[in-house]
Amino acid sequence: MALYIGLMSGTSLDGVDGALADFSGDSTRTLAAAYIPFPAALRSDLMALQSAGHNEIEREALAANALAARYADCVAALLAEAGVAAGAVRAIGAHGQTIRHRPELGFTRQSNNPALLAELSGIDVIADFRSRDVAAGGQGAPLVPAFHQAQFGKAGQTRVVANIGGISNISVLHGDGAVSGFDTGPGNALMDAWTARHLGRDYDADGAWAAGGKEIPALLAAMLAEPYFALPAPKSTGRDLFHPDWLAAMLAAFPAAAPTDVQFTLTRLTALTLAQAIRAYGAQADAVYICGGGAYNGTLMRELAAALDGQATVASTAALGVPPNRVEALAFAWLAQRFTQRADGNLAAVTGARGGRVLGALYPR
Repeated sequence: MALYIGLMSGTSLDGVDGALADFSGDSTRTLAAAYIPFPAALRSDLMALQSAGHNEIEREALAANALAARYADCVAALLAEAGVAAGAVRAIGAHGQTIRHRPELGFTRQSNNPALLAELSGIDVIADFRSRDVAAGGQGAPLVPAFHQAQFGKAGQTRVVANIGGISNISVLHGDGAVSGFDTGPGNALMDAWTARHLGRDYDADGAWAAGGKEIPALLAAMLAEPYFALPAPKSTGRDLFHPDWLAAMLAAFPAAAPTDVQFTLTRLTALTLAQAIRAYGAQADAVYICGGGAYNGTLMRELAAALDGQATVASTAALGVPPNRVEALAFAWLAQRFTQRADGNLAAVTGARGGRVLGALYPR
């Protein structure tokens, strides 16, 4: 067997998704999956690190240690579920928690302590996947399209895989084997922030709160005027742009807006920007498959289907045999395998890098 673990904590800042995968056959076999939520204090610390602040170097180092401990808990849960010893796993692919993403300035920063994770798990750790692509002139994101092609691509069919985490991205898997993709804009990040502010909850379960609201047309138009949406690919974004202050600036002209209506408008924003990107880059798509937390938001899924207006069927990646909450973790297990094979992990056509590159850095057990 060729066993690898993938660990992903994304821009939703809710916890760690992990997967233990066997890549020895013709297709990926998932042996175990686990989710470890972040304690409230860690989530708060990581959220605060999204912007500059006092003593942030020390605060980031302490948060990285705490994050590595949660990663180790996830690894232990995966091994226990599968009944596999640590020594049987070739490597862990650990993404880390993005706290800055500024490829236009030549850097991206994922908080992590892979040395500590290697010590705690007794397994080789591959980390810092994005930096090499950025060093080669790329965006460093999205990195999942290469895995999407390997896992979901089908000759003669054009498929779109849309990952809706805190930020949304698409992979257009063309029937001839070509792949394109980029970050389309906000996914759940703004909706989650608005829900936390008004309901005290981490997210709007199934989009039920948004479903009780209605669109604020002028607000939606103002948000759609954000220059990022009109930029050509390759491009990537994150909380550096789409954060609560961005939303507050948009809402300044709408002081009487009902919170429920704002939530529905944010949901429609995510759906419309995804649909616009799909129409522009995947116009011949036979189907659109959704992964990430957004796949569990019924209101968002209905809004996306409506925005596509029958252009393609919309379903979650479960229809392709992979639950939506496992896809990104599996992707980083796959990227760890690519590193051990010294094979390219990026797609230059997606990230804009000067060419394919081996991604990641090794922290031996």
